[in-house]
Amino acid sequence: MKKYHIRERALNKAMLTPLALLLVASTFSARADNYFNPRFLADDPASVADLSSFEKGLDAPPGTYRVDIYMNEGYVTTRDITFDKSDDGSKLEPCLTRSQLASLGVNTLTIPDIAVMKSTACVPFTRLIADAASSFDVGRQRLSISIPQAFMGNQARGYIAPELWDNGITAGLLNYNYTGSEVRSHNGGTRNYAYLNLQTGLNLGAWRLRDNSTWSYSSGTGYNENRWQHVNTWLERDIVSWRSRLTMGDGYTAGDIFEGINFRGLQVATDDNMLPDSQRGFAPVIHGIARGTARVSVKQNGYEIYQTTVPAGAFTIGDLYAAGNSGDLQVTVKEADGSVQVFTVPFSSVPMLQREGQVKYAVTAGQFRSGNEQQDKPKFFQGTALWGLPDGWTVYGGTRASNDYRAFNLGVGKNLGYLGAVSSDITQANATLPDGSKHQGQSLRFLYNKSLNELGTNFQLVGYRYSTRGFYSLADTAWRRMSGYSVISEDGIVNIKPKLTDYYNLNYSKRGRLQATVTQQVGRTSTIYLTGSHQSYWNTSRSDEQLQIGYNSTIQDISWSLSYSLSKNAWSDDKDQLLAFNINIPFSHWMRSDTRSVFRNANASYNTSTDFKGRTTNTAGLYGTLLEDNNLSYSVQSGYNSGGNGNSGATGNAALNYRGAYGNANVGYSHSGDYKQIYYGASGGVLAHENGITFSQPLNDTMVLIKAPGAKHVSVENQTGVRTDWRGYAVLPYAMDYRENRISLNTNTLANNVELEEPVLSVVPTRGAVVRADFKAKVGLKVLMTLTNNGKPVPFGSVASYGDGQSGSIVADGGQVYLTGLAPKGTVNVRWGNSENERCTATYSLPADSQNQALSYASAICR
Repeated sequence: MKKYHIRERALNKAMLTPLALLLVASTFSARADNYFNPRFLADDPASVADLSSFEKGLDAPPGTYRVDIYMNEGYVTTRDITFDKSDDGSKLEPCLTRSQLASLGVNTLTIPDIAVMKSTACVPFTRLIADAASSFDVGRQRLSISIPQAFMGNQARGYIAPELWDNGITAGLLNYNYTGSEVRSHNGGTRNYAYLNLQTGLNLGAWRLRDNSTWSYSSGTGYNENRWQHVNTWLERDIVSWRSRLTMGDGYTAGDIFEGINFRGLQVATDDNMLPDSQRGFAPVIHGIARGTARVSVKQNGYEIYQTTVPAGAFTIGDLYAAGNSGDLQVTVKEADGSVQVFTVPFSSVPMLQREGQVKYAVTAGQFRSGNEQQDKPKFFQGTALWGLPDGWTVYGGTRASNDYRAFNLGVGKNLGYLGAVSSDITQANATLPDGSKHQGQSLRFLYNKSLNELGTNFQLVGYRYSTRGFYSLADTAWRRMSGYSVISEDGIVNIKPKLTDYYNLNYSKRGRLQATVTQQVGRTSTIYLTGSHQSYWNTSRSDEQLQIGYNSTIQDISWSLSYSLSKNAWSDDKDQLLAFNINIPFSHWMRSDTRSVFRNANASYNTSTDFKGRTTNTAGLYGTLLEDNNLSYSVQSGYNSGGNGNSGATGNAALNYRGAYGNANVGYSHSGDYKQIYYGASGGVLAHENGITFSQPLNDTMVLIKAPGAKHVSVENQTGVRTDWRGYAVLPYAMDYRENRISLNTNTLANNVELEEPVLSVVPTRGAVVRADFKAKVGLKVLMTLTNNGKPVPFGSVASYGDGQSGSIVADGGQVYLTGLAPKGTVNVRWGNSENERCTATYSLPADSQNQALSYASAICR
């Protein structure tokens, strides 16, 4: 034990040496003209390295340091900066180029001496800009820069210069999502379902090539359906100088002025993601209620874009891959017994306000596309623009035209301050319908948005549209006939019935549409939400009705909710209603905070629902997460159905969901009345790059390739299940476009023989980029080495380096130095001055068992 404590003290000395040198430097800095006596460190001055570079107050030797940069007391970014001595040698000054200063917000064009300098030259800004200053805090690795406001550009908070945007590496990618299920009935009938979504792509410079296809399969007694559907293919890239994006191929038009439609052609449009964070857009969230374990699918513009399996009770979908698309979302909830409820989530943008002087535009030319085979593909042109004016005004308008359609829009929006934001516009349209009849009409629209923070109310979107009898859209003119629908046969049953979600009748044109999305904070822990729409038609009293309303609350750590769902199709006499109550109680409510029980992340739940037709469902369950990274989630439910037209009896559900480094997988089993169901799925991504192939969790549009050769099976901070593979590569499957993303590896998961030069890196990807975060891993042994020269320890403060000379450590007293990344045999170079006789080289050879040691000890003679 005594030997161990001696070694521990030696290691502590080696690790504390930089602190000692910092104290020395501080002493020098206090009285720069005074001489520091080396006898304060050792009785023999020869045993102390040359510290003359610190005599004028220098805090650290010149070199490159990773620092946090603060501009005028505000944090900006973290990056590597090279520092040189100032002219008087008293401090370190940062070497910043003209573009780097511009990225920090300095308006370099207004400073003639800087504007004419070479782009790669270090700018002495503290001398060229009056009252400018810089300060480098070595201990905190913080660079503080002060620039008078007169020389700062007029940039929004969070602005990142385009020069720092990274288009990423050349890469090929594949994203897959597979789900399947088998449903068995008590009479022996079996139905099978499968769904596969494939998204492939290629990145080359600023260009992004993408393709999206789906496969669906269903079978049962007497029927079998197997269908591939190509959703879209497109090529796109940034046009940075226009703050825009070029899209060629299949895309979608924005839904801010005209209704969003799919197209095949060419589009140039502004990309709001290139703006600072304050101007991000609107995305829908889907709320619904399932009576039992059900399949939920989401369609947009006729294409299925999402499918998943949900347990009984209220559900929320807020992670749609196509959340930036335009066009209402059609949600289908299919229960195990075959019953279906369908509702529509309106998807329109909030009032179209723009900042003063800002212009948002889109120009599209191409062919109308629809996932419905009953529609043609007319060619069309569309142009829209929004222009921000002084005093909170915005004017906007546009045109959309094809052979059988002409439409013009003009509108205005106003920021009313305390009263919120409002916009109103009118669209004039001339249309020729499939029967050759010609129509003209107008559509007036009103949109309102307001957050009453003091009352906790957020009118996220409230709108009303009124259309005259002769108003039609471009999609209306694309139908092949005046009315129709698809027919379907459920499970081979002879009865053929219309698929009402595809039904249309152009004799019943749209009349009035009211839509709203409102949330209200109640107290400190409760929220009421409401989202709904009502669409009426000309020449009929029928209407579409959708409503989702709920109340969420928490009492300490116990959460509960009450929700109601209503959906009614104008062409059906059925009305689907569900009222549900849910409560969740975490097991930690009864446990001590320091418990290590496997149930510390478990929760108990209870759910009950009724469809107002006499059918009631009651379910109790247990769910939570397991494993060290909490990447294995589980749920077990048991309940009972009673009444109504459905099957009564016991119900149950059990499911597992695993999020791994190479992909995700889930499996589940449920039974309800006369039906039993097994469902399963797998999803993930495959990234091909110059260093090989890396498997990952499902990929988003923009991602980061982590490269850390030698650092295998290292977890990524704050990312569930994401770890480097056996080669040291991993994919962070999502990243923020045009924003700084800080990528951090968990050093606690490093192997004993691995260290990282920098555990945190920052990247700023463009949209769709695969950006590489290149971590430098030092693979080798960790050694506390004692070095002697001429029978004495090498001088205190010497610098010991090895390998390519880029890595090194400072020698503590007694000649001890802590080194990492060493090979079993090699040499160490030591320097304590500038002359030839103030350096030496030590040859070492470590014991064979060092490979198994977390820390090895060695001695070597330096000659």
